Parts: sequence; C-alpha cells; structure tokens
Amino acid sequence: MLLLVIYLIVINIIGFFIMRADKERARKNEYRISENTLWTIALLLGAIGMTAGMKQFRHKTKHSQFKYGLPLLSIIDLALILYISVDLS
Repeated sequence: MLLLVIYLIVINIIGFFIMRADKERARKNEYRISENTLWTIALLLGAIGMTAGMKQFRHKTKHSQFKYGLPLLSIIDLALILYISVDLS
C-alpha cells in the first residue's frame, strides 16, 4: 500500500511539472512534449497532477481532448485508487 501511495505522489508530481515544462517550451517555440507522452503519463494515473498543472499554467485549456479528457480521467483515477485502497485494506 505504501508503494502505491509513493507511486501516486511521484507520477502526479511528474504530471504537474511536465505540463509546466511543455508550456515553457511552447512559449520559447522549442521542441514540444508529444501529446502521446502527455496521455501516457495521464493513463499511468498521473491525470490528477496533469489536470492541476493544466489549470495552474493555463496549458492545453483550448484543446477539448485535454480540457474535458484530463478531468474525466482524473475522476476515473480517483475511483480506481479508492477501489484499490478498499480492496487492499
């Protein structure tokens, strides 16, 4: 259970900061982080951190797939986390 908690904290911190990094790259017209990479992190239970990063840095908010997809995936992540934590108890 402790490993799951540590994993969730780490992946969501990564998700949050990868949104910041991509926003900074966009501002500087540098090579961007691919949407496949962003979605992979989100699907690895990092959607909560990415949603927070999207809102904090106002990044990808005009893209419907992120604007609606990340919050929806965050809800699914929370449900899955609750299910796993109850099952492990």
